[in-house]
Amino acid sequence: MKFIKSHKKIVFILCSLLFGLNLSAQRLEEFINEAIEKNPEIQKFELQYKIASEKVNEVNTLANTELGVGYFVSEPETRTGAQRFKVSAKQMLPWFGTITARENYVSSLADAEYEDIVIAKRKLIASVSQSYYNLYANKAKQEVLTENIRLLNTYETLALTSVEVGKASAVDVLRLQMRQNEIQQLKQVLQQQFLAEQTKFNNLLNRANDIPVNVVDELVIPPEDIELNSGNLTLHPELLKFDKLYQSVEQSELLNQKESSPMIGFGIDYVNVDRRPDMSFIDNGKDILMPMLSVSIPIFNKKYNSRSRQNELQQQEIQSQKQERLNRLEILLDKAVYDRHSARISNVTQTKNLRQAKDAEQILIKSYETGTIDFNDVLDIQELQLKFQMNQIESVKNYYMQTTIVNYLTHQ
Repeated sequence: MKFIKSHKKIVFILCSLLFGLNLSAQRLEEFINEAIEKNPEIQKFELQYKIASEKVNEVNTLANTELGVGYFVSEPETRTGAQRFKVSAKQMLPWFGTITARENYVSSLADAEYEDIVIAKRKLIASVSQSYYNLYANKAKQEVLTENIRLLNTYETLALTSVEVGKASAVDVLRLQMRQNEIQQLKQVLQQQFLAEQTKFNNLLNRANDIPVNVVDELVIPPEDIELNSGNLTLHPELLKFDKLYQSVEQSELLNQKESSPMIGFGIDYVNVDRRPDMSFIDNGKDILMPMLSVSIPIFNKKYNSRSRQNELQQQEIQSQKQERLNRLEILLDKAVYDRHSARISNVTQTKNLRQAKDAEQILIKSYETGTIDFNDVLDIQELQLKFQMNQIESVKNYYMQTTIVNYLTHQ
């Protein structure tokens, strides 16, 4: 229940960044929910957790009851008669609290297994979101290329008109046509890349590869970033798992201490005795019933001492692993924050450059009216404009990619 609320919060934050929570943006949340429901890796971890939880019932048992039957081939004679056969039963009981210690140990292992589910779901949310943003960027770039092809068609018409009146050469027309060919080729490459990314996206949702994926028409970088709480990093499930593993070692040591205690056994022996036909007395042929009490003492306890030392070393190892993982997550978080800020700066720059490129384009168009248009300048401006448009799309995509990483690391 705790993680359901957590994962919905992460999804909401991701979706709230998508163009004002419009209908297409809400679709991302549907994609994420579908992925969590159907993803085979999630199902694998859930099954592993169920198996680990079921082991609690496995350890909540006593040792096997020992039953024995013996038949006297050579019947021993006693005062009350000959012994014919013997039946015995014995049950060993662990020291007080041992079974509870076993249950606690297995439960602690199951808790650690549960963190694998939480981690897998977080990673899946991030993967689905990043693949979605890749699809958006690809689609946006294709639309920009289509727009540039139409623009070059307009320039080509102007060039043909200029050729007719002797103000331009056929070479200018050919250059414009070659530029169109290059952009058309780039668009076709993007279309193939879109199909490949779409296959990856559908695989994350565990569905057919050729199902079309609809993404938003426009993404914009919000004016301000959502407030970052870096303190949440210490509560990240990848770190919490180490805490759960540490606790499981603690429970293992408690179990080790219990298992090093004596075991108590209760039993009973029954011996069948024949009557003596040649004698008559009160206990003639009386069967033997003998209750028994036994104690199993681990005199040679070197094994348990070794386990205690191993547990101590394992706890130290877990602490070192946790610190090492925390350092990596801090580096990853700082890099994501810096890269996101860089994407915002790049977006501002590309927007400014694009506006200036469009102003230059308008100047060239007006120059055509005076008959002084230079189609080399036209191609240069068009190339710059396309570059700025592509960079702008890339900066928006990078912003959301880094935001996905930040959300993965900090949101609870």
